[in-house]
Amino acid sequence: MWLDSHCHLDAEEFDADRDEVVERARAAGVRAMLIPGVEVMTFERVREVAHRYGFGYALGIHPLYVSRAADGDLEQLSEALRSAQVDPHFVGIGEIGLDFADGAPDAERQEHFYQAQLRLARSWSLPVVLHVRRSADRLLKYLRRIEVPGGIAHAFNGSEQQARELTACGLRLGFGGSATFSGSLRIRRLVVEIPDPAIVLETDAPDIAPQWMHLEPGPRRNEPAQLPRIGAVIAQLRSVSPEQLAAINQRNVLDAFPRLAALAPAAS
Repeated sequence: MWLDSHCHLDAEEFDADRDEVVERARAAGVRAMLIPGVEVMTFERVREVAHRYGFGYALGIHPLYVSRAADGDLEQLSEALRSAQVDPHFVGIGEIGLDFADGAPDAERQEHFYQAQLRLARSWSLPVVLHVRRSADRLLKYLRRIEVPGGIAHAFNGSEQQARELTACGLRLGFGGSATFSGSLRIRRLVVEIPDPAIVLETDAPDIAPQWMHLEPGPRRNEPAQLPRIGAVIAQLRSVSPEQLAAINQRNVLDAFPRLAALAPAAS
């Protein structure tokens, strides 16, 4: 069974054909997904989509959305987490983290929201979905101060040292469409070198389309149905079969988000 550890199925890009997107994913062998939230105003939508299709979801405030978030949103997140404890589809906190790419929101404000959400994860004993872009060292600094029960650093594109330090904090590292590009040398090297217990697979749909979608005419909306083909490329790089990699991925995602395990059998 293929399990997409990071898919924004609630995104408006899927509004016109969400049922068909899920049908294509299931036909391709993708039986479970984790849908992270990005801001308070979308929490109910994320929850509804997860329930509709039998998938898991997380709630959090994404670093790229903190510029339009109010400080009171952290209080709303805390209350949403309290209510979600009895929801079997709720699995963790995310997508949270830091993004220091050009044009990203103020770093100090990002760090304020990131630290607050790590504290919520610690207080509720919940794993996290981390966004890490040009920010691994700063992100690690707070992870060492505010320990959380694991999770996933999604779309990882850091150094080997940063990869080791993140896994030492109990995190798995997410890889997806970026690893399908022949020119993504660092990502491909990491995909080969990291140990089995550290790797998880994702699409980040509708984003991070794999290489072949860039070679075709038309829109480049990524879909969870692309995961098996992405997995086949990564499996070849790691010199294992796609079936072996799918099993490794499933085990690691469920280890990272134990509450998701209750949903996986129903989705298989």
